[in-house]
Amino acid sequence: MKKLLAAAIGGALALGLTAGAAISQEVTLRFQHFISPKGSVPLRFMVPWAEKIEADSGGRIKIEIYPAMQLGGKPPALYDQIRDGVIDGGWAIPAYTPGRFPEAEAFELPFMTSMSAEASSKAAWDYMMKHAGERFGDVKLLAVHVHGPGVVHKKGDPITSVADFKGLKLRGPSRQANKLLEAVGATPVGMPVPAFPEALSKGIVDGGVIPWEIVPPLKVHELTDSSTEVGGDRALYNTVFIWAMNKDAYDGLPDDLKAVIDANSGVETSGWAGRAMDEGDDVGKQVVIDNGNTVVTMDDATTAQLRAIGDQLTQAWIEEVTAKGLDGAAMVADAQALVAKYSE
Repeated sequence: MKKLLAAAIGGALALGLTAGAAISQEVTLRFQHFISPKGSVPLRFMVPWAEKIEADSGGRIKIEIYPAMQLGGKPPALYDQIRDGVIDGGWAIPAYTPGRFPEAEAFELPFMTSMSAEASSKAAWDYMMKHAGERFGDVKLLAVHVHGPGVVHKKGDPITSVADFKGLKLRGPSRQANKLLEAVGATPVGMPVPAFPEALSKGIVDGGVIPWEIVPPLKVHELTDSSTEVGGDRALYNTVFIWAMNKDAYDGLPDDLKAVIDANSGVETSGWAGRAMDEGDDVGKQVVIDNGNTVVTMDDATTAQLRAIGDQLTQAWIEEVTAKGLDGAAMVADAQALVAKYSE
C-alpha cells in the first residue's frame, strides 16, 4: 500500500510539474526586416512592439529583431521566409513580388491614401481583412500599414511641373508607382529601398520616390539636391507593408500567449506602425532641410494634372484586375471609403 501511495503521489507531482511547465512555457521568436535599426518603423514600432509583447506576457515571450536581413536572404524573399518558417515573423512588402498580391495594390494606386500614414494604415487593415484575408492566409497577419506621402528626391533642380519628369531615371518601389512614373515621362527603375543609395551613387538613377522618414537612414539627402512634395490632401503614391508571423509558430503557442499576440495585432497595431512613419517623416524632412537641400511643394495646377493622370491609371487597374476575376471597382470604392472614414 505504501508503494502504491508513493507511486500515486509521485505521479500526481509529475502531472503537476508538467502542467506547471506548460503554464510557464517560454518562447523566443525571431523577426527580421530589411532596413537599418535606425529606421522609423524599427525604432518607433518594431522594438517597442516587441517590448510590449514581452511585458504583456510576463516575460514568457521574447521577440528578437534582426535588421538589414541579418538572418539571410533578400527583401523580396521575406514573405516566403515567414510563411516557410525560416523566420518566426517579419516585415514584408507585397509589391516586391509583383502580381502575387493584387488586392493589396488598391492602396498603392496614385492619390489613394491620405497624408496621414496612421489613418491610412487603419484603413489598410480593414480593407485587407475584407478583400485579401485569403490571399495572406498562409501567414498570421499582425499589422498592415503604409508609409507617409511619397516624395520625389533627385539630383539637381527640383521637379515643379509634370514636364520635369520627362527623361529622368527614377527608382520606384512597386508596380503601380512605376506605372505612374512611366505615365509622366520618367523611366522607372524598380528596386527594394536598400538598393537606392548605391543606385544613386553609381548614376544608375537620377533620383526616386521614397517617404521622408527613410531618407536619413539611407543618407539619400547626401546623394540628392532636391525634394518635391505634391500638394492637396492625398499622397502621390504609397506602399503596403505587412508585419506577420509564421502560422505554425503562432499555432504552437499556448492559448494565453496567443491571446497576447492577438491583443497586439489588428487595426490599432496597424495604426501604430503608420504613426511611426508619420513621426519619422517629421524628423526626416527636417534633416533634409538642415542639410541645405531644396524642398518644394507642387502647385495646385501641377497636382491637379498629376491627379488626372492618377485617375486614368486607377481606371486601368480596375479593368486589369476585373479581367482576372476580381471586383476592381468594389475594391477601389472600399479603399477610398475606408481612407475617408479614418481621415475624418
